[in-house]
Amino acid sequence: MHGPATTAWLLLTLCGASAVYCLLRARRCVGEERRTAAGEAVMGFGMAAMALPATVVTPPTWAWAVYAAVFGAAALHALASVRRGGHHLHHLVGSLAMVHMAWPGAAQGVAHGGHGGGGGLPLVTGALLVYFVAYVLRSGARLVPVAGPAVAGSAAAVVVAGPGGGPAPMWVVRPEFTLVCRLSMALAMLAMLVTL
Repeated sequence: MHGPATTAWLLLTLCGASAVYCLLRARRCVGEERRTAAGEAVMGFGMAAMALPATVVTPPTWAWAVYAAVFGAAALHALASVRRGGHHLHHLVGSLAMVHMAWPGAAQGVAHGGHGGGGGLPLVTGALLVYFVAYVLRSGARLVPVAGPAVAGSAAAVVVAGPGGGPAPMWVVRPEFTLVCRLSMALAMLAMLVTL
C-alpha cells in the first residue's frame, strides 16, 4: 500500500481476521463449501501479507514473484473449478487482481510498500475497480434485512460437525457471517486497487 501506515494496519487486520474466519469455516464444512472457504482463506492471508507496512518488514524483491506465482496458481485452480459453479468465478477475478497488483513488483524488483511498484495496466485496474465496486454493492444489499412475514423454519441453518462430533459454533456457520467476510475482503481489495 502506498499510503499511511494506519491504512495498511487496518487492511492487514481486516484481511487476517477474514482469513482466520474462512479457515475455521473450512474446518467445519464439507465438499464444495470447504473448498470455497479454503480459497477465501488463501486470498485473505495473501492480502494481509501484501498489506504489511514496509516499516515492519521489507521482503526481498523476489517476494513479489512468489505472490504472482501463488495467485497465478490460485487463478488456474479457480478457472478449472468455475464449471462447478459456486463462488469460483469471484475467486478467479480476485486471484487475477492479486496477480495484477503483484506483477509490477515482480517484473521490476520494486521494494515492498504493501504492493508492487507503479501499478499494472490502468484499463485492467479500472475494470477490476468496477467489478469490486459492483460486488461490494451487491453483497451489501444482500445484508440488508428484508421486512416480511416470519415463516417458521425459514432461516436455513447449516449443520456441520464441530470438534468431537458436536455441532460447530453458530458464528462459524451463519451465512450472513460468510457474506460479511466476503464483503470485507472485497472492500480491502478495492482499497488495495485504488493505490495502484
